[in-house]
Amino acid sequence: MSLNKRLDLAREAYARKDKEMAAQAHRKRMIEHSAKEQHGGQGSQYIGSMVYGGLDGVVTTFAAVSGVAGANLGAHIVLIMGLANLLADGLSMAVGAYLSDKSEHEYYEREYQRESWEVEHFPQGEKDEMIEIYKEQGYSDEDAKQLIEIISTNKESWVEQMMLLELGLLKDDKKPIISGLVTFIAFLIAGAIPLAGYLITNAAGASGQTSFLISAIVSGLTLFALGAAKVKVTGLKPLRSGIEMLLVGGIAAVVAFAVGLFLKGIGVGG
Repeated sequence: MSLNKRLDLAREAYARKDKEMAAQAHRKRMIEHSAKEQHGGQGSQYIGSMVYGGLDGVVTTFAAVSGVAGANLGAHIVLIMGLANLLADGLSMAVGAYLSDKSEHEYYEREYQRESWEVEHFPQGEKDEMIEIYKEQGYSDEDAKQLIEIISTNKESWVEQMMLLELGLLKDDKKPIISGLVTFIAFLIAGAIPLAGYLITNAAGASGQTSFLISAIVSGLTLFALGAAKVKVTGLKPLRSGIEMLLVGGIAAVVAFAVGLFLKGIGVGG
């Protein structure tokens, strides 16, 4: 059984509190086989970028639709503003995600090199630091010394332990360029849905109010779907996760709609 399937089995066992199923997921042969694969899978680590990009795409585009449609400026203005927001904000988010991950990777690598140098040149001092950390976690002095003697036999693991316990830094295998691309693609796809919902119904002869209502409905459904997609890594129930995302995005959408009404009032007053 692959690692992902074993993890799915373990998660289902925990959800059901099924000890027999959990024992099956923890059979030695199954663990040995799945351990040969890369831990965590390749796609799950980017689910955050997908959800973040998609959520912002829906809310941002719906904000443009609600603002322009609320001011009765016409479908062609909705198209211009919607596409402008979709491309500009999507690119901005993608660049932001890339630079953020890149900065975190660079910081981790810089600190890793420093810890590695200290382990190589001041091993006893680093061991003493780890002993004190373990003692603070509740280990006895003797157990702490035994732990560090075992860990210090592998320099890479030793340095990683120092990074985690001393600095609170955990290595992240995500590739910044992929995070940026996932964010951008999710933003475009999810953000295009409320825009398309408005434009298609408007082109079919529906009124502006009807088109806006359709856009709001498909936006809500998209938000719910994004929330349900999170269960792949969060383990929450799809319905609960979907409603949670719908509420979070819905609050932002209500604010956007209120801004649209306010701007409409300014336009009429002018």
